[in-house]
Amino acid sequence: MRELVVAAPQFAASEEPAENADAAERLVREAARKGAGLVLLQELFASRYFCVTEELRHLTLAQPFEGNPLIARFADLARELGVVLPVPFFETAGQAHFNSVAVVDADGRVLGVYRKSHIPQGPGYEEKFYFSPGNTGFRVWDTAVGRIGVGICWDQWFPEAARAMALMGAEILLYPSAIGSEPEAPGYDSQPHWETVMRGHAAANLMPLVASNRIGEEPQGGREVFFYGSSFVAGPSGEIIAKGSRDGEEIVLARLDLDEAAVMRRGWGLFRDRRPDLYGRLAGL
Repeated sequence: MRELVVAAPQFAASEEPAENADAAERLVREAARKGAGLVLLQELFASRYFCVTEELRHLTLAQPFEGNPLIARFADLARELGVVLPVPFFETAGQAHFNSVAVVDADGRVLGVYRKSHIPQGPGYEEKFYFSPGNTGFRVWDTAVGRIGVGICWDQWFPEAARAMALMGAEILLYPSAIGSEPEAPGYDSQPHWETVMRGHAAANLMPLVASNRIGEEPQGGREVFFYGSSFVAGPSGEIIAKGSRDGEEIVLARLDLDEAAVMRRGWGLFRDRRPDLYGRLAGL
């Protein structure tokens, strides 16, 4: 039996990066005190979600992967607390900018970086202005708590991403997110759909999944997005094990048995019975 306590903190971001980093550290420490061995922070947690509108000034928030002080700070924290800690950050690399996650192991080693593959574009989510499509491909990492696969927000709507990580041996899927209201359709609530699609990834791949999301209202350039939290942990049958509120700062905690999930995957035979010879159309347009 390999039991793992996972945590998905959710909080409202301020306009001050230092305040956001302090809030994130406080929540990571609290999660570790409660027994978490893996803590998943929300997408771009160090700032407001600046993609609500297109403004050049926000590009100055990006920092390189190498020598990044935010990553260094949270790598030190991971080592101190003995937790696996993916660190979402805004990355600059050469002439490009990426929406990225640095994966930090429980001993503080930075194992590598994943760059968001699918970049959305729409009112309130103007990400193509800020981010190039990721060039790392989907990745998994062997950590102190098991092999993890990490996608970022819009990646979570694509079953191909989850399946690719599962085929690479992931034992748990992680999705840091920043999602909320639609400024051009204020009556539309995507939260149930957002949750359901990821529960489907968990069930289809027979592995647990953690999704973290921010809360709060973030106005920018005459437009505003209300982030709906609802961070959650799903089990390998797609069942909700733990779930946060829409508007409260909190830490969503759940205990998982990774060995039990592995037995379940072997017993169902879903990966045994795949037919890659029939899936060629998935690689087309």
